[in-house]
Amino acid sequence: MSVKVQNLSKLYGSQRAVDNISFDIPDGQVIGFLGPNGAGKSTTMKMIAGFIEPNAGSIEVCGIPVLEQAILAKQKIGYLPENNPLYYDMYVKEYLAFVANVYGIRSIKNRVAEMIEMTGLDREQHKKIQQLSKGYKQRVGLAQAMIHDPEVLILDEPTSGLDPNQLEDIRSLIVNLGKEKTVILSTHIMQEVEAMCERVIILNKGKIAADNQVRQLKSGNKKTQLVRLKIKGKSASKLQLDHVKFKDIANGFVLAQSNNHEVLTEEIFRYCMSKEWVLQHLSQEETSLEDVFKDLTK
Repeated sequence: MSVKVQNLSKLYGSQRAVDNISFDIPDGQVIGFLGPNGAGKSTTMKMIAGFIEPNAGSIEVCGIPVLEQAILAKQKIGYLPENNPLYYDMYVKEYLAFVANVYGIRSIKNRVAEMIEMTGLDREQHKKIQQLSKGYKQRVGLAQAMIHDPEVLILDEPTSGLDPNQLEDIRSLIVNLGKEKTVILSTHIMQEVEAMCERVIILNKGKIAADNQVRQLKSGNKKTQLVRLKIKGKSASKLQLDHVKFKDIANGFVLAQSNNHEVLTEEIFRYCMSKEWVLQHLSQEETSLEDVFKDLTK
């Protein structure tokens, strides 16, 4: 098991930021670590990375107890914090060589070159970090987190500040890294989670609100049926079915919503047949991860 957290708690005065949480993460899995602001995500990630101590509980990384053997555990961890602290007066290449030297990497020149290529910093490597855009600073942060080839990557908001093209590159990089490493990824962008993560842990008020595979979480939390339909010449105001709410959406489509356990698509089809209406489109809408997140954390 790459990461094992048991009965972990962290208090700031009387506030319980993390409240007795436990979870395991196996090798080679990309985990979405989600929650509203103040839920305890960053605090938990900092404790796993060994930057702050918990008030109670235990953490193991690659079988190494973080509290008892912090230096050894940190050698297994690559960490990109939310604020991405960098030495702005250093050049990109110089900074990465400095980090590599701290980790005691033997072939520093080759490893720095690998990281520059992997994170797309080729054209920026001779610039000072302070001259870089926010997106490229994020890339430098990712490069320093990976330079010692850690087994566990902890990435707190790694796609912050990236434009759509950069975001696609970093997304592909993280997915590929997840084939070999354990990745704990925090973000507020649900589309990113669905694109990159196999499993999601959702925190709310310091406790685990959900821990499941993304697909199972979306299907298991589905309380409302949603169906997209289009009937020739008919808007939502013309449609009436018991227990069903109709709402006009873009391009002449209508969204039907029901809490009834009946199969809504079949019910709408029978309704249109009875009215002799031309049904041009009918499809089940999948519950989004954003809907699940809102439902669990509101």
